[in-house]
Amino acid sequence: MSRKLARERAFMFLYSLEIQAEDYALQRRLFLDEWQLSKMDTDFFDLIVTGVLRHKDELDLDIEPRLVGWVISRLPRIDLTILRLALFEMKYMPDIPVSVSISEAVILARKYSDEKSRSYINAVLGGLEKEGAFSDLKINLTATEEKDTDGDS
Repeated sequence: MSRKLARERAFMFLYSLEIQAEDYALQRRLFLDEWQLSKMDTDFFDLIVTGVLRHKDELDLDIEPRLVGWVISRLPRIDLTILRLALFEMKYMPDIPVSVSISEAVILARKYSDEKSRSYINAVLGGLEKEGAFSDLKINLTATEEKDTDGDS
């Protein structure tokens, strides 16, 4: 399997939690029993799912000001889930290029949403990318990693 498929499974699971949020552990077990991910893909799946859930409020605060003609509470749950997942990757996963996160979000929107949503998701995430906040974050993370490595010598 691949990160692409693990990402899609993470999206599917996050969306299912939007619909029915009870008993996370049971839902996770049942979901992974059905979808059978490798250990490496399960780790990637868990990283995305737990990260999005942990940072959900913060992600929503970043998304909401960029919603033209929408408020977050009225945004289709599928679209919001895609935006949260992509933004989490953009902010917290420096090993994934921002352009890849956006491209993967557009692919998910193409598969699970409609053409208007695909364009809208692309515009919101593209706007976030143009603001440049993610390259600064990645530079800071890289500097921190280099500092930690220098201290180990």
